[in-house]
Amino acid sequence: MLILQEQQYCILRRVMGVRTCESRCLFSGSKGEVCCIEPLHSKPELKDHPITQFSLLAMASLTKILVIGLKPSLKVWMTFPYGRMDPSSVPLLAWHFVAVQNYVNPMLAFCRGDVVHFLLVKRDESGAIHVTKQKHLHLYYDLINFTWINSRTVVLLDSVEKLHVIDRQTQEELETVEISEVQLVYNSSHFKSLATGGNVSQALALVGEKACYQSISSYGGQIFYLGTKSVYVMMLRSWRERVDHLLKQDCLTEALALAWSFHEGKAKAVVGLSGDASKRKAIVADRMVEILFHYADRALKKCPDQGKIQVMEQHFQDMVPVIVDYCLLLQRKDLLFSQMYDKLSENSVAKGVFLECLEPYILSDKLVGITPQVMKDLIVHFQDKKLMENVEALIVHMDITSLDIQQVVLMCWENRLYDAMIYVYNRGMNEFISPMEKLFRVIAPPLNAGRTLTDEQVVMGNKLLVYISCCLAGRAYPLGDIPEDLVPLVKNQVFEFLIRLHSAEASPEEEIYPYIRTLLHFDTREFLNVLALTFEDFKNDKQAVEYQQRIVDILLKVMVENSDFTPSQVGCLFTFLARQLAKPDNTLFVNRTLFDQVLEFLCSPDDDSRHSERQQVLLELLQAGGIVQFEESRLIRMAEKAEFYQICEFMYEREHQYDKIIDCYLRDPLREEEVFNYIHNILSIPGHSAEEKQSVWQKAMDHIEELVSLKPCKAAELVATHFSGHIETVIKKLQNQVLLFKFLRSLLDPREGIHINQELLQISPSITEQFIELLCQFNPTQVIETLQVLECYRLEETIQITQKYQLHEVTAYLLEKKGDIHGAFLIMLERLQSKLREITHQGENTKEDPSLKDVEDTMVETIALCQRNSHNLNQQQREALWFPLLEAMMAPQKLSSSAIPHLHSEALKSLTMQVLNSMAAFIALPSILQRILQDPVYGKGKLGEIQGLILGMLDTFNYEQTLLETTTSLLNQDLHWSLCNLRASVTRGLNPKQDYCSICLQQYKRRQEMADEIIVFSCGHLYHSFCLQNKECTMEIEGQTRWTCYKCSSSNKVGKLSENSSEIKKGRITPSQVKMSPSYHQSKGDPTAKKGTSEPVLDPQQIQAFDQLCRLYRGSSRLALLTELSQNRSSESYRPFSGSQSAPAFNSIFQNENFQLQLIPPPVTED
Repeated sequence: MLILQEQQYCILRRVMGVRTCESRCLFSGSKGEVCCIEPLHSKPELKDHPITQFSLLAMASLTKILVIGLKPSLKVWMTFPYGRMDPSSVPLLAWHFVAVQNYVNPMLAFCRGDVVHFLLVKRDESGAIHVTKQKHLHLYYDLINFTWINSRTVVLLDSVEKLHVIDRQTQEELETVEISEVQLVYNSSHFKSLATGGNVSQALALVGEKACYQSISSYGGQIFYLGTKSVYVMMLRSWRERVDHLLKQDCLTEALALAWSFHEGKAKAVVGLSGDASKRKAIVADRMVEILFHYADRALKKCPDQGKIQVMEQHFQDMVPVIVDYCLLLQRKDLLFSQMYDKLSENSVAKGVFLECLEPYILSDKLVGITPQVMKDLIVHFQDKKLMENVEALIVHMDITSLDIQQVVLMCWENRLYDAMIYVYNRGMNEFISPMEKLFRVIAPPLNAGRTLTDEQVVMGNKLLVYISCCLAGRAYPLGDIPEDLVPLVKNQVFEFLIRLHSAEASPEEEIYPYIRTLLHFDTREFLNVLALTFEDFKNDKQAVEYQQRIVDILLKVMVENSDFTPSQVGCLFTFLARQLAKPDNTLFVNRTLFDQVLEFLCSPDDDSRHSERQQVLLELLQAGGIVQFEESRLIRMAEKAEFYQICEFMYEREHQYDKIIDCYLRDPLREEEVFNYIHNILSIPGHSAEEKQSVWQKAMDHIEELVSLKPCKAAELVATHFSGHIETVIKKLQNQVLLFKFLRSLLDPREGIHINQELLQISPSITEQFIELLCQFNPTQVIETLQVLECYRLEETIQITQKYQLHEVTAYLLEKKGDIHGAFLIMLERLQSKLREITHQGENTKEDPSLKDVEDTMVETIALCQRNSHNLNQQQREALWFPLLEAMMAPQKLSSSAIPHLHSEALKSLTMQVLNSMAAFIALPSILQRILQDPVYGKGKLGEIQGLILGMLDTFNYEQTLLETTTSLLNQDLHWSLCNLRASVTRGLNPKQDYCSICLQQYKRRQEMADEIIVFSCGHLYHSFCLQNKECTMEIEGQTRWTCYKCSSSNKVGKLSENSSEIKKGRITPSQVKMSPSYHQSKGDPTAKKGTSEPVLDPQQIQAFDQLCRLYRGSSRLALLTELSQNRSSESYRPFSGSQSAPAFNSIFQNENFQLQLIPPPVTED
């Protein structure tokens, strides 16, 4: 007997005849009250279970659960603590017997909160009880009740009064029901012990808010809920009720799917379906048949009576496949093809859809047997819709007993369904020869007449070859296998048919062996492949070996004794024979003289037609093992005579004569370019002897001129890889100067695209200079571009070469590269003057005359030369370049009379202005004007002739001066605005966050008698200077004391002074903004007062503000701009055309091509 006494749970035991008792304390309320007690109840059928004799009892407190056995003696079998839980959650316990691994044992479900634990209790052989943990159930809601419906289904009630039906094994939530209308009764008053004055713990009282132990009970699959006004009973519907519920809602498809899940045992929370599996399936199947009849009636009644035929077809396409699916799943073909088919046949559209639904099941072999009537209707339906290919695919998958053979054969011939026809003959009548005879009658006449086959006849011929192959291999056509007892018979019948001397209805003109002859003419290679596959199976079969020899003799007789076969066809035959003869277990005999005849036939020099085809056929014959049938020396002679170079290569490779193969490649126009790869492979790939490599190397050296003429770039790559030490020898062998030029260009010019490491090649300068000289001869326009990428040549010798061929531009380029800028300029100036003289003495020419274009190109090149080098010259040297150029451009204008202007005077003035604009960047404008005015021609009162030049220069000057002034004004305004904002932010007053020191926490006026300074930071923190010094928050920077905020630096974990210094530079530490003393005057020890005459230094915050300013504009530094502008303003070279500019001025930001003037409004910042 279990009693409760003052929150102690005890066991009471009586002693007969004595009025006394003994008790034992199980659980003390001092460690938490027990909220729930659940004994293990067993059904009558489980009363003999070995666990029941222990009288198990589960107890749940607020901290743990206990599993206790009351018999035969009191024993605690398990203790399980909860861990951390929500204190308001309710402990729950529930027992149930479940089947696990074919054994039925009690399972305890307990939970508190949102996790359900399952414990399985078992008894071992020794009689002890073992409790094992099963998988957990994690929820997203808190539980207040847990109830078993059956061993697989549980019902959970959460704290918001929602029921959740859960499948225990899959943990799937099946349904959710709201039961707030029940108005469930809670046990709050009892748990709080209101009747006795509330003498319970706060924890138990908190749990009582959700406790409803006595309000919910279950029995026999029913759950009873006690409400404030009535009692509610809830249970799971039986499987019939669930199906009927869907039927009432007119959800027939869903009802069938649910019933099928019951049939397959995949449904959850199944009630009312008992017995073994076969019995359950039979019960469900009967119910599904009833639903299917109802579904068929509904499909016919719901069919739209009016509208397009497509609407009716769509309706039945949605409905009829469901009937077919479930009839086949239930294996009720009798129902499908009798009652269902008869019912759907009432509507012609439904009948057609039904027949079309059968197609995918037949093609997937899920439906093999069909009643003859349905099969007949099926064929007729597809015939009417002209879907004969579908009919053929269906027939070859059907059981032959369901077919009307005579009807099907006639239909197949009429519609050319050859696969179906062969299938019916083979399966229905065990006849394998008749289909072949019928197919031969179709393709033989056009082949014998030499006509081209139609596409349909080609398809028939291919089917015939595949059919013969299947028969000889024991496979059924088009799918399946021939019965094993018929395989030998079928093979013999097919061989006897093929080797017939004449056909059954032979005409007098018919040649012998018509069937083999027809197949050879149709596709020789594929027919021989069929025979080769068949011969693979001929082992230890005397009859088959005889057939094999017989067929080979017939093939030779048909093809060798007739001239109507091509060399390719004859070659295929002897390749086939060579492969058969090369087998180790070969039993065939072929006369060797036949191979000699084939060799003569293929290598006949009198016939030049089909040369490549003949060579390929002979090569395949040799590779297949036919080499043993020939005399090698005779074969090589005939191959060389026939120019079969691939055959020669094959033979030379067998004898390791690799050097002779090079000749084969060079003589073969189709493969001559492959010689480079072949030589490279022989010389680089291991596996060849030194003598073989040397012979190949020597042969390549002997034919180097041919190799270069064939492909110069490939030859250069080959020489650089394998002949790098003999380049001079190669050059000597190249007598043709054009070939030598192409070779050297491929070898030395990296733009040719070949991969050569010039450093490893180590070419002497003389070879490079020889290439430059050849380049000057054959392609003088490319000399400068080539010199720019070439290396390893001597400047003096190269200059002599270019002077020899009078390539003045190239000479100027080399002189400039040498450093002789003046010499290069003189050459370019002389070319420009000669071009100007040509157009000066011309007669009538237009402005588009090529000579004027030459003048412009030469002038542009000369200007570029001067601009490239003016940066490195002084003022006098610059004038020595630019002024002669200007005089050269103005000379033709001096010669022309003002009364009769030259034809190109306007163009020359434009070019002269271009020279002036270019030189203005390097020569001062006064110097240019002075030089012009000092000219003896213009110094005699002829300023009108150069008025245009001077006005153009002045316009340019005015434009650039205006641009400079505008830019300066914009930058000044920009900087003024930024500095005003910076000054406003720096001089803004600070508002401390508190009126006490953040370190000592005392008022900042605590030490009025001491001259202690108050430090206020921009972050709002306030300190005494003495407190900051104690915390080591000071540092000396250039003789000045700097302060850092203690709290901010501590939060950033800044420890060392060196780190603090770097952080100040980066703007991460808040420096002090204001220092004030109690007397509000400057501190005597202020270092800034002592350093009034020294150079001002930006403090860390000013540095931070300036960095922010620079980041704000994201362009060239305004400080750099102003610095340069101030230098230009203060120096004499303020104007851009001033001649007193120094060399560093040209490295300024104004000379930088990336300089951009960003004319944008200043950014808006909040005050």
